[in-house]
Amino acid sequence: MPNDKFKNYLHLHFLVFIAGFTAILGELISIGSTALVWYRMLIAGVLMFAYIKIIKLKIQVSTKTKLKFFGAGIIIALHWITFFEAINQSNISITLAMFSTGAFFASFIEPLIYKRKIIWYEILFGMIVIIGVFLITQSEIKYLNGILLGILSALFSTLFAVINGKFIAEHRATVISFYEFISGVVFLSLFILVFQGGFSTDFFILKTSDWIYISILASICTAYAFIGSVNVMRHLSPYTVILTYNLEPLYGIALALLLFPETEIMSTQFYYGAFLVLATVLADGILKNYKRHIKRSGLTSKADTHQ
Repeated sequence: MPNDKFKNYLHLHFLVFIAGFTAILGELISIGSTALVWYRMLIAGVLMFAYIKIIKLKIQVSTKTKLKFFGAGIIIALHWITFFEAINQSNISITLAMFSTGAFFASFIEPLIYKRKIIWYEILFGMIVIIGVFLITQSEIKYLNGILLGILSALFSTLFAVINGKFIAEHRATVISFYEFISGVVFLSLFILVFQGGFSTDFFILKTSDWIYISILASICTAYAFIGSVNVMRHLSPYTVILTYNLEPLYGIALALLLFPETEIMSTQFYYGAFLVLATVLADGILKNYKRHIKRSGLTSKADTHQ
């Protein structure tokens, strides 16, 4: 029904708004990036496990499959660490603008993973993205560390998304997510024990505000957002979902400007570069949908001629 589709579309935009709000929480939470991601994945994993028990979902998978999920969990943990550290090293606007470069990385990673040919316009769009990043870097060179971390975060995010795309073809998204969250916690625990001197008492003593923000991050922005996005995908086309999620940096930057104007107002050249990057990402989604529509129309026409 049209009304149900509209409700799902509104829900989708709410989920994208939540995704953009993640960066705001990263700015508000005072603990380090590694500890932040450890708490996020632990709480989200516990909540996901509770959800699995409520819906009585079977989560048994083979050891080989678990290892694959564990690898993906490490990648998403690295994505979140570099994402939040990029915010610490620069600001929200820089980080989200760099996060949009994921479309450029996807143009190379997808063909490798799915063994398809590289599409010429993806390379063209990738070059435009590079120009946008160059404009941002030239105008905000003082944030170079944050820019590099943001680009690295986008690379991890794209790699994770492409790998997860293969998992979802064979397994329930909730099961995948649960194992990825738990593996991320195990990986980060080992990292803290080996490279950061272990868990001290101070690690578990957080400010009240940090507990509140982390709880929102883990529950609403992680567990709920993931379950919600899976539900939305059952009612809306993949194109609509993917293209709408590309608006995440716009929502996040707009929120950042509203909440932190003293640190988030950037140079004019930054916005030229950010516009180039974001416009290219949206254009890529629109063009892919157009080509998919043409291909589907062609198949329909052939089917009609054989009737």
